[in-house]
Amino acid sequence: MSLYYVQKLIYNLNRDPDLVFKFQEDMTGVLAQYELTTAEMDAIRKPDIGLLYVSGVNGQLLMHYAALREYEWDDYIQAMKDGLKKYGNVKAGYYSRTGGGAV
Repeated sequence: MSLYYVQKLIYNLNRDPDLVFKFQEDMTGVLAQYELTTAEMDAIRKPDIGLLYVSGVNGQLLMHYAALREYEWDDYIQAMKDGLKKYGNVKAGYYSRTGGGAV
């Protein structure tokens, strides 16, 4: 996953209401403006919050993207936990998880 472009898109969505409108009207068109792999586009489209999380997307950015996609807080936290179960640990060097505490 090219983390830079995924995070750039999510950052821009958090900052630009016009881009949000375009994204909601033509997601494919907006995704085409970024250098994303098919897997990245699928994770963003779905959205697969768990995969984005374990791939190293910044938690602050991801939180806003989850809200944009209408995730409630508890659902967002659960999606990250589910991502850990489904995809394994977060990429080395991005986050650390301690003794069964919060994700």
